[in-house]
Amino acid sequence: MNIVRIEVAQALVPLVRLAQLLEKIEHMPRPDAAAYRQLVGRVQQELQAQAAEPGLSALLVHFPAAATLYENLQYAQAGLCREPLEFSTAAEQAARALLSRMAAKR
Repeated sequence: MNIVRIEVAQALVPLVRLAQLLEKIEHMPRPDAAAYRQLVGRVQQELQAQAAEPGLSALLVHFPAAATLYENLQYAQAGLCREPLEFSTAAEQAARALLSRMAAKR
């Protein structure tokens, strides 16, 4: 197991602990669905509470599952806010092309 140590603000420590647990559960073959939903809810609450924390972006680099939740929380206002613009543009173009092909098959 690769252990990464990063310095975080004291305010982010609870989020780090939750994000670590989320990463662990994400890699389990059959996690308990109710426990997973509860953990996701707690991580989302902490992400919203710490949205203005300067170290949040660096923290999310190390915790992909939490980063995905963060992006989902921000999607309505910012789209794929953690992805480089060219990835977001390519995803949108691929989705449009797929929808066009599906419409043409009808």
